[in-house]
Amino acid sequence: MSQDQAEQPVGGSAAKLDTTVPHSARVWNYWLGGKDNFVPDREVGQQVRAVFPEIVEAARYSRAFLGRAVTYLAAEAGIRQFLDIGTGLPTADNTHEVAQRITPQARVVYVDNDPMVLAHARVLLTSSQEGATQYVDADLRDLEKIVQGARETLDFDEPIALMMLGVMGHVEKPAEARAIVNALVSSLPSGSFLAMSDGTATSERVIESHRQYNESGALPYHLREVADFTAFFDGLDLVEPGVVPLGHWRTDSTPPTAVDGYCGVARVL
Repeated sequence: MSQDQAEQPVGGSAAKLDTTVPHSARVWNYWLGGKDNFVPDREVGQQVRAVFPEIVEAARYSRAFLGRAVTYLAAEAGIRQFLDIGTGLPTADNTHEVAQRITPQARVVYVDNDPMVLAHARVLLTSSQEGATQYVDADLRDLEKIVQGARETLDFDEPIALMMLGVMGHVEKPAEARAIVNALVSSLPSGSFLAMSDGTATSERVIESHRQYNESGALPYHLREVADFTAFFDGLDLVEPGVVPLGHWRTDSTPPTAVDGYCGVARVL
């Protein structure tokens, strides 16, 4: 499906864009050096960076993990379908671009409910002629809507890679977060994969920076203990090197900057 042939996002319209309060997708875009952000986003981004300067590296490492994970899944694991929840604003090397460079027939469904992401959905819907992309406008907790929307593009009888990068911190309680992930994983067939990354409460600076962020008016983001993050993979077959800090997953060298965030990829048995 070419850009001119891109379908409309499924799932209805997102809420009205509010530029007067910061939003995580736009703050993240600011840290990555993007231009799709507003003054409140930049102010919060600068405030967090003043307390936790490594946040910029964490954002870059998380983006690099997406590229390495999708490359592994498409090139080594033979995955041809991807369900990317918590898409964020498009930037270089989005999931479908990485996957379709390796396997042009890859099919990708993005899920987000941010109106600015919706406005950029046409970029996300650009696809190779052999493959397909779609965008589902849905809240993270609306599992039925997510799965139903994804079924319009993905074949749930074949393995799917579930991508949940930097998104589960929007769910405060660990039990609720695990229930959401478990329900989504349970909808996938054997041979599918779960790829996740998230911020972790592993230093006083990152904890303080997120406390200030959560007081900014933006949708709160809750850091996880490493054990709570690791628990998302319970019952799954972790891919080497397992659950590791951001920047350490299948890299040739250890990054010079340590950041407070973990990631991992696991196979659904």
